[in-house]
Amino acid sequence: MPLSHPTPSAAIHGVSHQPPHTMLPAGSCDCHTHVFGPTDRYPLAADRQYTPDQARLEDMLRLHDQLGIERVVIVHPSPYGSDNRCTVDALLALGERGRGVAVIDDKTSDAQLQTMHDAGVRGVRINLETDGIHDPAMATRQLLWAHARVKDLGWHVQVYTNLTVFASLEPVLDQLSVPVVLDHFCRAQAALGPDQAHFGSLLQRVRQGQVWVKLSAPHRISNASDCADAAVMVQALIAANPDRLLWGSDWPHPGAVPGKPRQRDVVETFNPIDDGRALNRLVEWVKDPMILKKILADNPAKLYDFKTP
Repeated sequence: MPLSHPTPSAAIHGVSHQPPHTMLPAGSCDCHTHVFGPTDRYPLAADRQYTPDQARLEDMLRLHDQLGIERVVIVHPSPYGSDNRCTVDALLALGERGRGVAVIDDKTSDAQLQTMHDAGVRGVRINLETDGIHDPAMATRQLLWAHARVKDLGWHVQVYTNLTVFASLEPVLDQLSVPVVLDHFCRAQAALGPDQAHFGSLLQRVRQGQVWVKLSAPHRISNASDCADAAVMVQALIAANPDRLLWGSDWPHPGAVPGKPRQRDVVETFNPIDDGRALNRLVEWVKDPMILKKILADNPAKLYDFKTP
């Protein structure tokens, strides 16, 4: 099969990234990234939870060229609220190389949704975890509302939540006509392993093809050295259904330091994650080249409507 050739590596945002240990399948996609800035062009929301540093599209593309990644999905970050201009402009610059996931509210018009679709948006994100929404009734209302807004466009609904809230949403899943995508392992805790509460329900929904899971940012669910305990979680999900798995880096890695409160008036630096190591680690965990091709290329092409070369 065709392979994607990386370029020589150099530090990006002060982080050096491990070179790939293997050529990636053609059409490999990073399914979870963000773009921030410039701030004078894309103002942050007044009610944001944190103030990010700037991370521009050209920095992300340099990283992807180093790693041999040909496609990208930009997930609209929460500090911009429902103002998707930064994400949409990045998609317009990317063309067929990029797709996006938007954040909307009740002021977002149908015309704006169509404009975003034309730019390459193929999903809408519900930030339940970021917004501290753990109430099942409220989470259910948000999921149903998002579904109603985007189903005619053929978009998916991406949900950032934890296993407990996901379990409360299970009765609603059968009512939905669009794919549901769960960020960051659905916040399963790697140290607790596959037998932890509600992970079995997640596996069953993956097995049935009802939800997709992003194998993204294992450092968010693991405190082990090199996220070693996340391996068994990945392998359990692969055993359930490799056709419903995606990979994302979470570049440029926003996220508060555990135990340190976020401050809106202080610029928050990004976490220094080695994305080359993250990708090499995925290859080690997956082992099977054909399954790796599904996760990195085939599944994203299907979900995000990438055009076949």
